[in-house]
Amino acid sequence: MAMEVKEMITGGRTALGIEFGSTRIKAVLVGEDNSPIASGSHEWENRYENNVWTYSLDMIWKGLQDSYAKLAEDVQNQYGVALETVGSIGFSAMMHGYMAFDKAGELLVPFRTWRNTITAQAAEELTGLFQYNIPQRWSIAHLRQAILNKEEHVKDVDFFTTLAGYVHWKLTGEKVLGVGDASGMFPIDTDTKDYNAKMLAQFDELVAGENYPWKLRDILPKVLVAGENAGTLTEEGAKLLDVSGKLKAGIPVCPPEGDAGTGMAATNSVAVRTGNVSAGTSVFAMIVLEKELSKVYPEIDLVTTPDGSLVGMVHCNNCTSDLNAWVNLFKEFMVTMGMEADMNKLFGALYNKALEGDKDCGGLVSYCYFSGEPVTGFEEGRPLFARKVDCKFTLANFMRTHLYSSLAALKIGLDILFKEEKVQADEIFGHGGLFKTKGVGQGILAAAMDAPVSVMETAGEGGAWGIAVLASYMKNKAEGESLSDYLNGKVFAGNKGSKMEPDPADVAGFDEFIRLYKAGFPMEQAAVENMK
Repeated sequence: MAMEVKEMITGGRTALGIEFGSTRIKAVLVGEDNSPIASGSHEWENRYENNVWTYSLDMIWKGLQDSYAKLAEDVQNQYGVALETVGSIGFSAMMHGYMAFDKAGELLVPFRTWRNTITAQAAEELTGLFQYNIPQRWSIAHLRQAILNKEEHVKDVDFFTTLAGYVHWKLTGEKVLGVGDASGMFPIDTDTKDYNAKMLAQFDELVAGENYPWKLRDILPKVLVAGENAGTLTEEGAKLLDVSGKLKAGIPVCPPEGDAGTGMAATNSVAVRTGNVSAGTSVFAMIVLEKELSKVYPEIDLVTTPDGSLVGMVHCNNCTSDLNAWVNLFKEFMVTMGMEADMNKLFGALYNKALEGDKDCGGLVSYCYFSGEPVTGFEEGRPLFARKVDCKFTLANFMRTHLYSSLAALKIGLDILFKEEKVQADEIFGHGGLFKTKGVGQGILAAAMDAPVSVMETAGEGGAWGIAVLASYMKNKAEGESLSDYLNGKVFAGNKGSKMEPDPADVAGFDEFIRLYKAGFPMEQAAVENMK
């Protein structure tokens, strides 16, 4: 087997995917059957500087180079060959945010990530103008807010894009974006698979009085759908990616995508009536819709699959950060007591302990808001834990509370789709860090959604594997083969994953927890106002 893989690598019959997550940059190399054969990763963390969540350009490139170097080292160690070429490459990253460049290609203001909640005025104005939900983290909301703030840099904008679009541009020279990622910059017309022409004109008219030297379409990246060629790795790009200089230029690169799109590819949920939930630092659910929603909901974003189908998305800024902080506290306790702290074992033990807790968490409640949470109406967040005097304060209830809290805002948004809009989903796939401990996060998500949830064996690979699969699809698809057909036939054939039905008692318990959670919003608001 190792010999076969070695020949695949040296013959360039592989696909490489690299994804910039919010805490980790991961590189995955897949073989001809789309199974992972090597990987590498780099840990990183956003910074809060001058009231903006950001990553520096230096962090972006060092992280990319480190994750690639570790992947190349993994290839060398496992198969005894140097990585000099691959069949195709794809880059993906956290969606949304704002990276604006001048004519010389220089960054005009620090990268504003999806995590910022600083565009409320613009988001509300554009939602009203377009009659289409424009969330605060969307790129167009950031641009409009910069105009409203009379920021000096706006007149100099020659191009603005997402993180994935930026990395792709620097490595290929192409200012393009996959339709899924583009749909988080500006609304997409799912018939034309391009930006909505009417809304582009409305925006230009809105800012006409500012006399900027640009029209909106001219500064946005070109939209491509999955399977299209998005350029090749340049000589300069190859050196930027692989500092050892071994990687050869000329490798075809697929359209850069957002983490939502790669999550859909990684869970085989690009077809209508399928859906997935990605749960890590942030959490979002994507349901591929059969038709438009009946009205505009501020809690529901409308984005697209990597091949341009309409998706209802509930995106919450906060998920596992607070949960992880508490687990780290338990680790610190163990170290203080002279015990060895294996994080995998600790997570597993605490997650499984949660299953012993009361279905409604026994009178405990928490808010995992490290940052603002637009779904529940919070501009800023403060992590907060509270309990009733007569609560059942046990470790099991404590852990269960934090797991529920990780998905609580998501549940509030999804209730609109399922209960008010009567959206149908035949299958939901879970992926991301929350699902690593078998059966725990999966069962709690099934209770939150009151729907069956499946987790694939590949769930831990996540978006880096998803973008590698999209790169493979571009290179290896048959004439006229749709993305859904490719995924079903060449990637997931025979892999249905493990499915969990919702437990009615858990569903009722989660509903009761949500009642207490909503009742406690004034506490969270008081924390925001008073804990400066």
